Amino acid sequence: MMDQYRKGWALRYLREAKAELEAARKMPYMAPSLVVEAIRKARSAIYYSLGEPAFIEILLREESMKPQQTNDSVLRFLMEIEGIVQQLAQLEEVNEEAMMHQADTLVQIATDIVETFTEEKTEN
Repeated sequence: MMDQYRKGWALRYLREAKAELEAARKMPYMAPSLVVEAIRKARSAIYYSLGEPAFIEILLREESMKPQQTNDSVLRFLMEIEGIVQQLAQLEEVNEEAMMHQADTLVQIATDIVETFTEEKTEN
């Protein structure tokens, strides 16, 4: 069961991720930075849904140093999300359409996870 503290942060980060994406659509000149921020906030929403973000980040860092991939599907999923966040944050030449698509997908995944763990529907 999720405590109220983590639930509140998960829902907040999810709302903010959606707002960042909406702002990116309305202000294309700011889209790259807003999309990266949306992706980071979606990741934070997922982390708060699953546990303590600091512990999850440590676990992912340790896992990334291992030569062999884990068999744990949740951990592999989190590693993939982290990889996407890192790739998009480091892009110099930006394909805005591809970034928006990836961000939309990640925010939808975050929405599904947050709604499942918090047992609350969020606004779209």
